[in-house]
Amino acid sequence: MATTAIWDVTDRLKRVIDYATNPDKTAQDRAEKNEGLRQVLEYAKADVKTERQLYVSGINCDPLTAYEQMQRTKRQFQKMDGIVAFHGYQAFAPGETTPEMAHTIGVKLAQELWGDRFEVVVSTHLDKEHLHNHFVLNSVSFIDGKRYYDNKASYALLRRTSDRLCREHALSVIEQPEPGKAKHYGEWKADQEGKPTWRGLIRTDVDQAIAASMTWTQFIAALQKQGYEVKTTVKHMAVRPPGKERFVRLRSLGDDYTEDALKKRILRNRIPRKSQPLPMPRRRRAVCKGTLRSGRKFSGLQALYLRYLYEMGILPHFRASVRRTPFLLREDLRHLAVITAQTKLLCQHRISSKDQLLDYVSVTRQEMRLLYGERKALYNRLRRCKEKSQIVAYKEQIAVLSKRLATLRKEVKLCAGILARSGEMMTKLHGDKQNQPLRREDSIHEQWSRGGRSGRQHESAGHRGNGQDFRRRR
Repeated sequence: MATTAIWDVTDRLKRVIDYATNPDKTAQDRAEKNEGLRQVLEYAKADVKTERQLYVSGINCDPLTAYEQMQRTKRQFQKMDGIVAFHGYQAFAPGETTPEMAHTIGVKLAQELWGDRFEVVVSTHLDKEHLHNHFVLNSVSFIDGKRYYDNKASYALLRRTSDRLCREHALSVIEQPEPGKAKHYGEWKADQEGKPTWRGLIRTDVDQAIAASMTWTQFIAALQKQGYEVKTTVKHMAVRPPGKERFVRLRSLGDDYTEDALKKRILRNRIPRKSQPLPMPRRRRAVCKGTLRSGRKFSGLQALYLRYLYEMGILPHFRASVRRTPFLLREDLRHLAVITAQTKLLCQHRISSKDQLLDYVSVTRQEMRLLYGERKALYNRLRRCKEKSQIVAYKEQIAVLSKRLATLRKEVKLCAGILARSGEMMTKLHGDKQNQPLRREDSIHEQWSRGGRSGRQHESAGHRGNGQDFRRRR
């Protein structure tokens, strides 16, 4: 039983070659833009995976110089950009085959599918319970310079060829693969980490629309009420979420979201179920130091980020609003940790404008240069030092400097993210309102002042003060 997959490589050619040919993965141990090609080739040829490269072969190229040959082909036909390679995968059931047989099948597969036009590195990895082959396929043909075109038809040919070779070697084959089970890696990873994805948000909205509908017309109207653009005059129903450029076919969301499945789910609704409003929080007493008039006001970037967290339902912590958070803001929940860290940085250092942010970055980088110089001097002293006590002291000083540098690097990265994200946040918050006259508060990103409710939200936003809340100035 062999499973197959193939995907494109667009970052660095060296990475994929290194991955496929990595010399550090042996059976004994376990029983530039195009730079990614070299790396994936090295991984595929890894010794610890391939038993000291006994199971690495090249089709139309030498595995030892595969990267240079593939690069030469790209330069010859002036196709250095775009997809740099394709990375294929063929895995066998545990204990079903031997390394020699698995590698033989992989070489035959590559020779039959791509051997007449493309350079391919084939390696068999032995570091897992299931033996598996890796294929690194140059995206440009050395014969005519045309690119390899990966589509459903080419993948179907890959799967059919793999199944036929398995049968010829008396290996099992998946006769009826389960449809609709595959997920994009990013979506699968987000599901594993419990983070929202925009396709997952569409599923949630569709489920909510179905729960509140008795007929198909009501279902369409419920989606449109949520801000979706619905396309029904096509072969497969499609929707476009607010703020997205492309339509998504509902059938691509899973077997439960085909038109037939959706209609059956609607018919099962005897009484439409409306979403229950969340219970209002119990009022709490809070102590406010000073007066509201003397409270700190927030404007510019600080107010923008605080308003954004409020609209996302994050601030205040005990907020229980019946108003539904917009789709685009719910999608950003996956970046909540970064947005919260950026908010803390802005509020801790009282940064309200982009000029202040750029000044802070300049000062931070200057401090980093000084710390790098101090650490380099300590390293030089450490190399010449022979006293154990002094060596320990130098290492402790280096550790302190390194920790401080790590903090500063993180802050510089957060500042760069704020510059890139702030414009997008304004668009999501205001939308079409940007073309309309703004109130005075809107012109400074909704000024904020402290209120008189619980101050627990200040802990997450990095503010000072006890028992105080944010509210919009009227």
